[in-house]
Amino acid sequence: MQHDAHYHNPAITHGTHHQPGAPFAPAMTPRRSVPGLALPTPSMQNQIHELAKTLPPPRKQNTACDACRSRKVKCNRLPGQEKCQHCLSKNYPCTHFVQQATSEKKRSSAVNRRPRNISSAGANVPPSTTPRYAPSSASSSECGPSTPSGNPQLPLMVRYGFCPPLTTSTPTPEVLTFIFAPPDQNEQSVFQAGLTRSPYDAWGELASKLDDENFRAEFALDLVEVFFQIVHTRLPLLNPEQFRSRLQLQSTTTVPSIPPLHPALVATVLAWGCKFSEHPLLIADRKRPGGQSLLAKTLIDRARDLAEALKVHRVPSSDHVVIALLIEPLQNQNPDDPNGFHGFWLTSATRHLLDLGINHKSVMANIQDPENRGTMIFAWWMTCLCDAYASAYYRRKPVLDDDDYDIDFYTADPIPDITDGAPTPSPREQLEFLGYYRAAHSLARTARMMSRQLWRPATDSDGVPFDNLCTFATALTEWRDHYLNAVGVPSNFAGEWDFVSAVSSCSSDATYHVMWIILFNALDDFGIKELNNAVASASDLTEIENVKRKVADEALHGALRIAGLAGVLTSNGYLRLDPAVMHISCILAGTLLARLGRPEVSNCIAGLKQYSYAYEEAGDQANEMNRLFQRVRNGDIELNHMVSIFPRGSSPASRSSHSPHTSNAMLVDEHRPNGSPSSAHPFATATGSFSKPAIYGQH
Repeated sequence: MQHDAHYHNPAITHGTHHQPGAPFAPAMTPRRSVPGLALPTPSMQNQIHELAKTLPPPRKQNTACDACRSRKVKCNRLPGQEKCQHCLSKNYPCTHFVQQATSEKKRSSAVNRRPRNISSAGANVPPSTTPRYAPSSASSSECGPSTPSGNPQLPLMVRYGFCPPLTTSTPTPEVLTFIFAPPDQNEQSVFQAGLTRSPYDAWGELASKLDDENFRAEFALDLVEVFFQIVHTRLPLLNPEQFRSRLQLQSTTTVPSIPPLHPALVATVLAWGCKFSEHPLLIADRKRPGGQSLLAKTLIDRARDLAEALKVHRVPSSDHVVIALLIEPLQNQNPDDPNGFHGFWLTSATRHLLDLGINHKSVMANIQDPENRGTMIFAWWMTCLCDAYASAYYRRKPVLDDDDYDIDFYTADPIPDITDGAPTPSPREQLEFLGYYRAAHSLARTARMMSRQLWRPATDSDGVPFDNLCTFATALTEWRDHYLNAVGVPSNFAGEWDFVSAVSSCSSDATYHVMWIILFNALDDFGIKELNNAVASASDLTEIENVKRKVADEALHGALRIAGLAGVLTSNGYLRLDPAVMHISCILAGTLLARLGRPEVSNCIAGLKQYSYAYEEAGDQANEMNRLFQRVRNGDIELNHMVSIFPRGSSPASRSSHSPHTSNAMLVDEHRPNGSPSSAHPFATATGSFSKPAIYGQH
C-alpha cells in the first residue's frame, strides 16, 4: 500500500537482522555431546544456514508503540533511535503505554499464579502495581473509549475510541469527541510551556470551548453548512437534506430510528468546512504567521486517520467511494509531500467502483434507489474524469481506459424540464443541463490518450513521435471547436454570475487550455522523435516546425488565458473558496509564463497566494514561481527542445503579436464565432460583476 510503504524494512522481509554490510553470523553456543545424537556435519550446517535465511524472523510479541498499534502497521525502530520510523515521520511521541499495561497485567497474573504459603499468604503477597494505562471501562477484558481527562501522553488514536476500534455505528457525538480532541504534543510545542493554560491553546484563544459538548455540536453544524454552501457546489456527492437528517450531534439515551453517519464521512465534511469557515474560533486560530489554521490541518489528518482505521480504502461500498473522493482534494495538493498520499484515495475510489460493478450499465440499472443510483453515477464520472486529468497533470498512465465502462449519462432518471415554480435543480443537475459532463468526458478521453503515449519510457528516451503529436493537436482543436463555446467563459458575457457559474466556466476553460501547456512541456522535455533521430526530410522539417510553432502559440495563449481568468477569480476572492479546482491550472500556466519571462505571471502568483488560505503549499508554490520568473528576467534560459521557437534574445511578448492569438489574455478568443480581436473581453472590466457567494464573509 502506498501510505505504508515507508514502514517496509527489506532486511526484515528477508529474515536478516544484521547491520548493512555486516556478514550474517548466527549465534553459536558451545554444545555438549549427547550419547546417540550425531552433531550436524559441515554440509548439514551449510544447509541449515541457507534454510535459516529463508525463514521469517521470530515473531516479536508486544513491542509495537501505541501509534503503530492503533494503526495496525509494523513498528520499525532502527537501532540507536528512540522513535520508530512511523513516529519520526508523523512527529508522534512514540509511547508504549499499552505494552507497559500488558506487561504489568502479565506480571500481576504471574504473581497470582504463584504457589502461596498457606500460613502467610495474606502478608507476603505484594500489592500489584497500578498500570500507567488503565481502561476507562469497568470491564477489565476490553478497552472502552476514554475521555479527554485521561492520560494526555497517550496517542490520540488510543485515547479516543480506537481500543476497541470505532465502528460505522458509533454515535456522532462520540465521533466529535475524537475529532475535536485537544491537539497532540507536537502542536502544543509551538507555545511556551509556561504560557499554555489549556490543552487547546495551540488552536487559539477560543479553542478551549471545544471541551463543551454543546459547543462542539454547534461548531460542527456551522462547518457542515459551510461545506454545503462552498464545497458541495463543486463536488455534489452528498444529499444535503439526507445528510442533515442523519446528523445527530447531541447525545441521547433513546435508540435513533436511523443509523448514524459514517464517522469518516463526518470527519471529512467537518475538515472541509474548517478550510473555508469564518467562524470566530477559526479566525482566532489563524492569527499566526502565514494565516493558516492549525485546527483545520489537524482535522484533515484525523479525517484520514479515521478513514484508514475504518478501512475505507479496503472495503468497497458506496459510502467509502464518496469518502475517498472527498478526501483526495481535501489534503495537500503537492505530489512531493511525503504525508500527502497524493492520488491514493482517488485510486481507492476507482478500485471500489470497479469492484461494485458501477462501470457496467446492467449493474447501474438494477440499483433501485434513485438517489443512490444518481450518486454512484456522479461518483463514477467524477472518478473517471479525475483519473484522466490527473494522469496528464502528474505524468502517469491512467488507471481507466475507454473500454473499461459502458454506462452513459442517461442511466440516471430523466431530469425534468425547468419551469416556473419548479424546484431548483441540484448542482449536479445544473451541470448536466449545461453539458459539462459530455464536454469534460470528451476532453478526458483526449487527456487519457495523451497520457498513454507521452508518459512512456520510450517517449522519454526517443521523443514524441510526430504522428502522435499531430493526433493530439487535432483532437484538442476539434474539442475546442465543438465544446469550448458552450462550457467555457462566454464571449457574450452579460449580467451577474454567481460563484458556481463563474468557477465552473473558468475551470472548464482552463482545463482545455492547460492541455496545450502539458503538450508543450512534453515537447520541450522529450523533443520530437524524428528530429532527435535526424531522420526527417527537408519537407518534414518544415511541417514539424510548423506544428511545434502551433503548439507553442496555443500553449502561450492558454497560459495567458488562464492567467487572466485567475486574475478575475482572485479579484473576487473566489480562489479562497475554491476546493483546488483551478489550482493545477494556475501552477502550470504560471510556470510556463515564468519560463518565458512574461509579466502576466503575476496573476497566477496572486491566485496561488489566495489559494494558500486553504492550501498552505500554494504559498510556497507562488514563491518558487516568482523566483523562477526573476531568474529568467536576469537572463537564464529555461527551455530545452522548444528553444528554437523562443530563441535567446527573442522576447515572447514581441513574438505573441505575430501569433494568431492576441497577447492580452482578456481579449475575446478568436475561436468564438461572435468575438473579434478588436473588441475587449468583458472580463477585462468586469472584475466587480461577479456576485460573491452567500457564505463569503459570514462565518
